[in-house]
Amino acid sequence: MVRGACAIFYRDGSVLLGRRSPLKRFYPDCWDLIAGTIEPGETAEQALVRECQEEVGVTPTRFAPVAVLTVPEGSPIVGATYHIFQVTGWTGGEPRRLGDEHTDLRWFKVEDACALEGLALASYRALFRGL
Repeated sequence: MVRGACAIFYRDGSVLLGRRSPLKRFYPDCWDLIAGTIEPGETAEQALVRECQEEVGVTPTRFAPVAVLTVPEGSPIVGATYHIFQVTGWTGGEPRRLGDEHTDLRWFKVEDACALEGLALASYRALFRGL
């Protein structure tokens, strides 16, 4: 079963989302959280830190769990479990796009993020509203 760690970067009423590459197998060309697979022997917290370093070049220093989501029927990865963390502090400067995971990286006001058509999971909206 797939297990992932996801970061909701939150600052001044805005969340950071990455637009997944159209070449990605899962959720291509969708706006998504900064996230990745939890490797064997790794905790969700360790995976969160590693994925943020790899994808956006920052190290979370202040974060808290906000939810564990199980992907619903009809999704490309049915049964996957995502450990979602709200990240409110980090080192390394401004998050920036690294590698080929994302084609865009952008801050959205919470209400704008909730209105996005191409959001990877609809259940993110309730999480954003709860921040």
